[in-house]
Amino acid sequence: MTDYDQEISFLGDWWNLVCEDDWKGPFATSIYFVGVLIGSFVSGQMSDRFGRKVVLFATMAVQTGFSIIQVFSINWEMFTILFLIIGIGQISNYVAAFILGAEILGKSVRIIYSTLGVCIFYAIGYMLLPLFAYFIREWRMLLLALTAPGLLYIPLWWIIPESPRWLISQGRYQEAEDIVRTAASKNGITPPEDIFNATELLELKCSLHKSHTYLDLLRTRNICIITFLLVLLWMIISMGLLIAWLLLRSFPRRYSTASTLILGGVVLLFINVVPQELSILSIVLVMMGKFGITSAYSIIYVYTAELYPTVVRNMGVGASSMASRIGSIFSPYFVYLGKCFNPFLPFILMGSITILIGIFSLFLPESYNMPLPDTIDEMHKKYKYKSGKKVERENNKKSKIILNTAL
Repeated sequence: MTDYDQEISFLGDWWNLVCEDDWKGPFATSIYFVGVLIGSFVSGQMSDRFGRKVVLFATMAVQTGFSIIQVFSINWEMFTILFLIIGIGQISNYVAAFILGAEILGKSVRIIYSTLGVCIFYAIGYMLLPLFAYFIREWRMLLLALTAPGLLYIPLWWIIPESPRWLISQGRYQEAEDIVRTAASKNGITPPEDIFNATELLELKCSLHKSHTYLDLLRTRNICIITFLLVLLWMIISMGLLIAWLLLRSFPRRYSTASTLILGGVVLLFINVVPQELSILSIVLVMMGKFGITSAYSIIYVYTAELYPTVVRNMGVGASSMASRIGSIFSPYFVYLGKCFNPFLPFILMGSITILIGIFSLFLPESYNMPLPDTIDEMHKKYKYKSGKKVERENNKKSKIILNTAL
């Protein structure tokens, strides 16, 4: 049970949401996901425009501040409106934190952060929630206990730097150079005297000094194909972590994503043929399917961030995350089909769709062992479709090599 589910279960007793008012409990949860949907849409463009760090801490303040206010809700209406705002803040800081970590960390550390760092700690919090709920029975105090740790992140503002890739995309080269030099010093690397020479700066100004919108995710054939496939991947995966980290370290992204999705889909199909008396086998298969889908979910975050260039990376991940929320909205209807027609129908549908989308993922370009692209033109050169294969990428500029080595 998630924190919002736990809160809703208490609210039913607190405001007597029964009989003709019993719809208000699940409606509040739906409103929360509407906020998540809105946050997924707006946070990407805000982060690409104002910076990863600013949006991260601003939306963390929104989530923590309004959650504290929610503790003092005087009625269901106030609670639900605040829930909408909290949903916007929650997904916004999650996506901003993920992108900031992906852009500021080196390749090996970035993979650990994107899988183990993000997913395992999320899972630990998810497992600890029932323990908190067991000892804290009053919903206001439970919500306050779950919200208060957000205040501990305030000092991190003076520790976490802005993404140097984003700073470069905004023409703030001196700030980016200072961060790169600091990172290089901490990693025992001696950077050259001039990290960005005059020619490179001129090229960067010409290619990066332009505003971008969500339309840029569909502007050309290459990026349109990538966006379509990633949106489809995220939508199906959300319907349904150690291994994800190992796969990301050692194997191409396409095959890692496809294999975990196909594993989850095949397991869902096999559940239908397990005899009813073999309940243990059914449980094992369910856990295997959950393993496959969860692994794919961990991989797809990293994969998506690696495919999109810096100038639209947060928007790309945000759009994909928004597709994930759309998938979450439709997922209850799969369960409804099982109740109305056949209990095995949801397994058949989801198994078939998951296998299909796993196959589709093989059509995405490969990003394994490749530096992150910074501009849309650079993305086209790296991930160009031609007879199903990616063309040879051009040599990286000295600034790119230094940036990826230092960070």
